[in-house]
Parts: sequence; C-alpha cells; structure tokens
Amino acid sequence: MRTGILRWLFLAFFALSLAPAVSAQEEQSVARQWNEQLLEAIRRDFARPVVHARNLYHISAAMYDAWSLTTERGRPCLMTSTQGEFTLPIDQWQIPVFEDTDAAAREAVSYAAYRLLVYRYQDTPRGELIVQDAFDLMIELGYNPGYFGTDYKGGTAADLGNYIAEQIIAFGQQDGSNEAGDYANVDYPDPINPALQFTNPFSVFRILDPNRWQSLQFPGTVIDQSGNVLGNAILPFLGAEWGKVRPFALSEEDMTMPQAGAQYGNSPIYHDPGPPPRWSSNGGEDFDMYRWGFELVLKWSAHLDPTDGVMYDISPGARGNFQGDYPTDFADYPEFYKEHEGGTFGANGHPLNPVTGEPYPPNIVPRGDYTRVLAEFWADGPASETPPGHWFTIMNKVMDHPLFERRFAGEGPVLDSLEYDVKAYLTLGGAMHDAAITAWSIKGAYDYIRPVSAIRWLAKNGQASETTDPNYNQFGMKYDSGYIERVTDFAELENNTTLALVKAKAWIGPDAIDDPTTDVAGVGWINPTMWYPYQRPTFVTPNFAGYVSGHSTYSSAAATVLEKLTGTPYFPGGVGEFVAEKDSFLVFEKGPSVDVVLQWATYRDASDQTSLSRIWGGIHPPADDVPGRIIGMEIGDDAFTLASDIFADNVSSVPTVPSAVRIKAFPNPVQRGAAVRLDLPAESRGVDLMVYDATGRQVYQLRSQGQSTNVPTDKLVSGLYFLRSVDGRFGSVLQVF
Repeated sequence: MRTGILRWLFLAFFALSLAPAVSAQEEQSVARQWNEQLLEAIRRDFARPVVHARNLYHISAAMYDAWSLTTERGRPCLMTSTQGEFTLPIDQWQIPVFEDTDAAAREAVSYAAYRLLVYRYQDTPRGELIVQDAFDLMIELGYNPGYFGTDYKGGTAADLGNYIAEQIIAFGQQDGSNEAGDYANVDYPDPINPALQFTNPFSVFRILDPNRWQSLQFPGTVIDQSGNVLGNAILPFLGAEWGKVRPFALSEEDMTMPQAGAQYGNSPIYHDPGPPPRWSSNGGEDFDMYRWGFELVLKWSAHLDPTDGVMYDISPGARGNFQGDYPTDFADYPEFYKEHEGGTFGANGHPLNPVTGEPYPPNIVPRGDYTRVLAEFWADGPASETPPGHWFTIMNKVMDHPLFERRFAGEGPVLDSLEYDVKAYLTLGGAMHDAAITAWSIKGAYDYIRPVSAIRWLAKNGQASETTDPNYNQFGMKYDSGYIERVTDFAELENNTTLALVKAKAWIGPDAIDDPTTDVAGVGWINPTMWYPYQRPTFVTPNFAGYVSGHSTYSSAAATVLEKLTGTPYFPGGVGEFVAEKDSFLVFEKGPSVDVVLQWATYRDASDQTSLSRIWGGIHPPADDVPGRIIGMEIGDDAFTLASDIFADNVSSVPTVPSAVRIKAFPNPVQRGAAVRLDLPAESRGVDLMVYDATGRQVYQLRSQGQSTNVPTDKLVSGLYFLRSVDGRFGSVLQVF
C-alpha cells in the first residue's frame, strides 16, 4: 500500500459517528462531488494533461460501473471487460439485490471514486491535502473512509465500490502508461536537439534539426503551469509513448504502427495525419509553409498590447459560427487564418440568439486584453485543471444552468442527477483519454519543434526577402512591413540586441516585467532571436512536442461530446460566459485593463477559440491546430457512440434474473452430470422454467412439478446458466463445472 493513506485511517473510526446522514435530495450528485474533488486534485498536481485525462476517464468509469452494477442498468464499461491481456473480473449475478438501490448506488460510487482518487494522487506534491479533502468528503457523506472490504458477493455496496477500485488500480498498473515508473518514457530516444537555454542568445545555434522538438533549460527554478516547483532544470518529453496506453473507444482501424526510420519512437499512432510542414536543405513549398506558420505566430504576438487602440467586438454576434470545412491541405491555410488581423475567415458570428430570438449585444474590448485573456484562460482553465479538466469544469457549469435539463442526448425523460452525471462523465472522460492518446501518439511520432525554437532559429538565419540586402539567408525570415523588417537602429530594439539580424513587432517579454501586479510588458520592436511566447517565464512552453495541438484535439472532442450529450450545439440560454476581472485575472503581468467577458454561443465556438488562443499564446503554429480540430471531432463521435452503446445494453446479454424472488438452487456450483434441486415458491408450481446459457441461447425448458424440482445437468457443458420462469417472476443462476 502506498505511503500517505495509513495516517488517515485512525481518524475514520472516530469521525464517522459525527458525520451527518446522507440526504436523498442532494443538490449535487455524489458523482459531481467526486468529480469536483478530482478537479481540485488535478489543480494541486503537476501539469500532466495526459495523466489527468487518464485519471478523469478511469475514475469516471469506476463511478459509472458502480452505478450500473448496483442498479442493473446499462452494462459496465471496464468491469467484466478484457483490456489487452488484462481482464477486470466480477461475478455480477452474485451482487446482492439492494433494498434501497439509490442509496447503494451512491455508496458504491463514493467508495470506488474515493479509493481510486486517493491511490492516484496521494504521492503528488500536495497529496496530503488531496487525501484530507477526499477523507472529509467521505465523512460528510456519511461513509467510513477506513473500510476496505471487497467482498461484494456477501457484503455491502461499499464492498462493491472498493472492489471496482481495486480492479481498476490493478488494470492501471499494466495499461501501457508506466504508472509504476511515474509515467516516464521507457524506450523513447533522447532528443536530437540539445536543450534551448532560452536566456542565452547563442543557444539557438545548438539546434541540429529545426524540425525536431527541443526541450528548455532553465537557469533557475522551474515552475509548471499548476505552480508546482520542479527539481530538474531540463524537463523530459512528457508522454512521448502515450500511444501505448489502452484507450476508450479508439480502435485498431484508427491505429498505424510507425515505419522503420520514418518516424521517431516505436509507439502506435492513432488517426495519423501525416507529417507537418518541414524544413529541408532544398527549401521548397513545404519549408515555405513551415516558415509561414511560425511567422504567423510571431505576427500575432503583436496583438498583445492593450494600449494600441485596436478594439474587437468579441460578442457571439461578431465571432464564431464557422460554417465551412476546415482546410486539409497546409497550402490552403493562408485562406483560413487572418495573417495580420488575427482569427479566421468565415467565423463572422451568429445573427440571433436561438433561445431569446434577439441579436447578441456587442461586446467591445481592447484587442490586447482579449488576446492576453484568451492565452491565459485556455492555457489550463481558470484554475489550472489542464485542458481535459477544463472541459469537465465547463460541462459542470453547463449542468448547473437553470435552463439545463438532464435528458440524455436532449431527448427522453429527465434523468436523476446521479444517472445523468455518471453517464456524462464517462462519455467526456473517455473522449479526453482518447484525445490524449491520439494527440500524444502523433507528438511522439513526429517530434515537432515548438515556436519558441523555430522562430529563434529562423531569426538567427537572417532575412530571406532581399538577396542584395545584408544578412540574406534562404532559411531566414520574410520581410512584412510593420511586422518583420530590416534592423536600421539597434536602439529601437526593446530586448537583447545580440544577433539581431532582423526585427519583429511582438510582445516584449518577461524581462520588461519587474512586478506582475503593476507592470505590462507591451509590444514593441524586438530581436526575434530572443522572442518569448506569452507565457510565464518559469514555464515558457510545454515539455512535449507541438504537432498536433493537444488543446485543439481535447477541445474539439469535448465540444463534439457536449453537442451530442445535450442534443444541441448551443450553451444553455444561447450563451456561455467567463468573466476575467480588470487588473486581477492575468498572472504574469497586470491586466486586463478592463473586465473582459468571454462569450460563446456554441460549444464549437468555444473549441475554436481555444485553438486560436494557442497561437496568440505562442505555443502552436497553424499546422498544429487544424489537424487537432479535425481529429478531435472523430474522437468525440466515436466516444459518444461507444458510450451510448454501453448505456443502452443490459448489465448482461442474457435474460435478467428477477430481483423480487430468486429460486434457490442446490448444489451450486454443481459438477456436470449431477442433478440440481430447485426450491421454488408455492406460486411457481406448474410454471415452465427456461434454462439459458451465458450467450442467452435457450438450452432447454422444463415444467416445475412442485416446490422442489430437479434439473439434470448431464447434457450441459461447463459454464454459467440462467434459469427463469416464463412469466419472468422467478429466476436463478447456476454454475456447472
């Protein structure tokens, strides 16, 4: 057993007596309460999006399976399934019939979630707080955190929940994630490029291959996106082999294996989009798109000044509602992205709010406030849940809206909160897990460079526009008046002038900020060999390759799931909002200068905004973005289809045994050839009994002669059999060996 858990156990036996009774009319379901606990655990852990997506899926599956097995509705997701070579066994026909099914479901869900959450997060940076909060919630719900029983056949719903968690924990030890090795890569090669010392202007000369990812070497303390201090100044590639992890709905048809020498690493690749635009010694159109994409990131960096006088209407009436198809050829990207203005063509807003029937009111703010807020808001969410957790937060807010109704896919009856929540969490969790596996399988395969390295590399080469001008190099930057120009006066550069062969209008960077509560870096002419993304200086850029964008993949998949789960593309009321308060929301510089209210009419609008935010934030070029959007939609579709199938099925594919009266069978199990005596209720005399095998095929039929009837087994093969009366009132399960 891991460290950390025992110190809480002695409290359980004393605190339980003080806990209030569980109310049947909770404002939030226990699934929601445990999801909030999980999101808070994510905020306190390292910023590991693939790890958290896996935990969101596994814990959601544990809660759903606990609900399904106690209520005998739907079929389990993980329990009873075979995942690779690992089976998660449970004799579901031997689970007791609970007198209060709703109470049993809440109890089983809580124990399953509690055990798995504590196991996965107790050894994280703030594991003691995570464990304590989970412990406190168990007490608040009226459960004993110190109960570890797993005898689900003869025990309570708590035993069932503990057993489910135990099996998923065992599954997680061999699901391909290398959980036992703290999720480290096992066979992935070391980076080709030495780490970029981003405060050293000469470090860019160490790039050996400008197509490949480059880690960062920090001069001092490294702090991740969640605010955790990391001990190693050079961070390894996170999740480079995540393609090996067992998925939710991804299939072998989605998977390809890397060709020898064609890609980097040896993990499976899901939804392989092919290679991104790349540099080659011959230049050519592929390199032209490489340069165009990274230069666009640099140009959009010029939009991060709240004082430049440019105003945007960010209302759903002016933005969003892209109606076309995303481009599938890199050569078509200049017709999709607005290179200088920012944003994309064809996303001109919605004429009316479909709920109110009225136009969306204007929402005009400084462009530099809007872009800075986007870069921070979509980085991890308002409280660093990482992208997959952020979409759970969005879904929770949707379900809290007074106009929201818990109708699955927007149809049918209103479901009780627990049923809807476990189904929604499983669907979204499965999609986020598959998005992580897919995006990181592609990242590992193509090992693509990030803008912070590519822009500096292009800039150190010089300019590629005028062969007669100084500093010409065919692999340099292209002049673009007002954005990238010739250096005429080093004094006008706002940052380090070393190696300044061209100048760019861009965000000046963290060196211009002494006090983030009072200072704003602004935009000016800089030396792009020392360009910074719009990120905190102790983070700079994620520690994994760029292509494809995880944000775009996660968000597109999540938007697809929410559209299908809710039965509408629109947020409740026709608009979703987030308020970034003046002078307090931004983290590493002062701002925004006004309250900025982010608004989206549809889930797709929010997803598309996420994708654009990564360009303004300096994290991804367009080539990383669009493939992630397209792939994410496929992932969301497949996740919803599988989840719907799971929810529609019975707990087993054989006729169900009535929960009211079970026929007593003895001996059971029985050796093949021996007779089994059935003790029947008096009212069953003369009733026909059917015997089915485990596939649901009827084996034979017999008529009960009295309250005791014998069943021959000499013609049966070893296995499970289900006995049921014709009227469905009586039944039993028989095991033959």
